[in-house]
Amino acid sequence: MDSFSSSFLSTVLPPKLFSVIPLPKFAAFSNSTHFNVSSARIEEKPVRRLRVAEPTIPTILLNACDNIINNFIDPPLKFSVDPRHVLSDNFGPVDELPPTECEVIEGSLPSCLDGAYIRNGPNPQYYPRGPYHLFDGDGMLHSIKISQGKATLCSRYVKTYKYTIERDAGSPIIPNVFSGFNGLTASAARGALSAARFVAGQFNPLNGIGLANTSLAFFGNRLYALGESDLPYSVCLTPNGDIETVGRHDFDGKLFMSMTAHPKTDSDTGETFAFRYGPMPPFLTYFRFDANGTKQPDVPIFSMNRPSFLHDFAITKKYAIFADIQIGMNPMNMIFGGGSVVGADPAKVPRLGIIPRYAKDESEMKWFDVPGFNIIHAINAWDEDDGNSIVMIAPNILSVEHTLERMDLIHALVEKVKIDLNTGLVTRHPMSARNLDFAVINPAYTGKKNRFVYAAVGDPMPKISGLVKLAVSKGRERQECTVASRMYGEGCYGGEPFFVAKEPENPEAEEDDGYVVSYVHDENVGESKFLVMDAKSPDLDIVAAVRLPQRVPYGFHGLFVRKSDIDKLQKRKFRLLASATLIK
Repeated sequence: MDSFSSSFLSTVLPPKLFSVIPLPKFAAFSNSTHFNVSSARIEEKPVRRLRVAEPTIPTILLNACDNIINNFIDPPLKFSVDPRHVLSDNFGPVDELPPTECEVIEGSLPSCLDGAYIRNGPNPQYYPRGPYHLFDGDGMLHSIKISQGKATLCSRYVKTYKYTIERDAGSPIIPNVFSGFNGLTASAARGALSAARFVAGQFNPLNGIGLANTSLAFFGNRLYALGESDLPYSVCLTPNGDIETVGRHDFDGKLFMSMTAHPKTDSDTGETFAFRYGPMPPFLTYFRFDANGTKQPDVPIFSMNRPSFLHDFAITKKYAIFADIQIGMNPMNMIFGGGSVVGADPAKVPRLGIIPRYAKDESEMKWFDVPGFNIIHAINAWDEDDGNSIVMIAPNILSVEHTLERMDLIHALVEKVKIDLNTGLVTRHPMSARNLDFAVINPAYTGKKNRFVYAAVGDPMPKISGLVKLAVSKGRERQECTVASRMYGEGCYGGEPFFVAKEPENPEAEEDDGYVVSYVHDENVGESKFLVMDAKSPDLDIVAAVRLPQRVPYGFHGLFVRKSDIDKLQKRKFRLLASATLIK
C-alpha cells in the first residue's frame, strides 16, 4: 500500500479499524539511515497505556478530522517539521524505564556526586502523523541516581495534564504549538478542531496544555519540571531512584498561567527570581519567590511594548535583566507568509531592560539598545563600578531568522556585554569564535562575578559534539577565551553540561574545583553514557563513565540535586502523606 492510500484510509476509517490494515513500516518512507527511528510509536499504540476509554462517536469524528488536517490540509512538508527528520537517530523517543542499575565502565564516581543528575527533554508519547517540531514533545526526565559509587538510571514522563488525558484517550488531543499553526488555513483548521474537542469535553485548557519538557529547578525545598507555556510541575525522587509527578503547582493560587523555564536562584539569599511572557499585555511580568518558596507580588512590565520571545534572563545582586530580541509574535507572517506566528523581525533593534531586582513596579526600569544582540539563553551577569554598571555574558544568535526553522544553521557567539547605567554606553567583546550555547557556570556564582563558563559546542546545533571551558577575564583582551576542551569523538554527541562542586559548603573552594557532567550518545553503536569530567584539567579529563541500560535521547536542560535535597523532598512527601492519612 502506498503512502497516499494509507493516508486516505486513515482519514476515513476509525482508528481501530484502520489499525487492522497492514501498513508499511516507518522506515519504508526513506531509504536513508538518517531517518531511522528507534522505539517509535504509532498513534494507536501509546506507551504504558493504563486505561483507554472506548471511543465515542464524537471522538471518532474528531480524530478523523485531525487526520484530514495532518494529511491533506497541512502535511509535514517542511524539513524542520518532518518527523522523519526531526525524530531521526537519537532524537527518536524511548519508552519509560523504571530504576535500573548501571555499569561504571571507567574510573569511579566521586562521593560529591551522591544525589541525582536529572535531564529534561522532549519525548513524544505518540509518534506524530502531522507536522512536528523538536520543541513539541512531551517532557521526559532522565535521572541517574548516584550513591556510594553506584548508579541507577530512570526515565519517566512528566505526568502533565496533556500527557495524562492523551494517555487515557489513546490518541493525541492537544495540537502541537510550534508546528501545528503554520499558515492561516492550518491555524484556522486546528483552532476549530481544538474548540470542538473542548466542547465535546475532551480537554479543558484551564488545566494547562504545557509539556514540562524544558528544564528543572529546585527551590523552596521542591523540585519542579518546567516548560514556559504552563505552570511548574512538582516532581519527587523516591529512595530507589524512581521519579514521581506530584502535580501542577500554582503556589497557593498566586502564580497565573505560566512561568519561565529558567528561574534564577541566589545561593546566598535562597530567593528565586522568575517571569512570564505572552501575546497579550502586559507582555512581560516579573516576580520572585522568597527562600521558603512563597511567591511575591507580580511586577507587570508595560514598557515591553510588543510581544517578544523571552526565553531566559539574568540577575545580579541589584538587578534583573531582560532581553527584547528580534524574535516575537508576528501574525502577518502566519497570514501572508504561511509560516509560524512566532518569527523574526529584522527591522527591530534588540534592547536590554534592567530593573532593580526588588522593584515593586516598573518605574525604575531602563532600556538600552544593543543592536544585533539576540540571546535565547543567558549565562550570568553581575554588578560592577559600585553598582553603576552591569556585565552580562550570553550566546548571541548571529542568524536569528533560522532560530526555529533551521537550527542547524544557527551560530551562537558568546559575548560579554557591559552597560554603564548612567551614560547608557554599551561595550561588547566576543569570547569565542566557536558555535557555543547551553552554557553553565558554578551555580554558587549566579548573579556574582564568575571566572569560568562551560559551554556546549554545536556541530551543528542542536547536536553537541563537545565541551569547552572559557575564562571570562580574557574577554576584555579580545582574544579566544577557551582554556580547556573535550570533543566526544566522531559520531558521539552530548548535551548541556552541568557543573557540580566538590565542596559546595566550603567558601574557600576554588570556583572550578569540581566536575562537569553530561549524557553522551554514541550513534555508531547506539549506546548512551554518563560522563564525569574534571573541570580543572586542561583536557577536561574523564574521571568516570557509566554505561546506561537505555539510550537517552538528546534533550534540553538538566540539574544536579544533592542527596541532602533529595532527602528534603522525601520528608516533605512523607509529611503530606501523613497529613492526608490523619484527615481521612
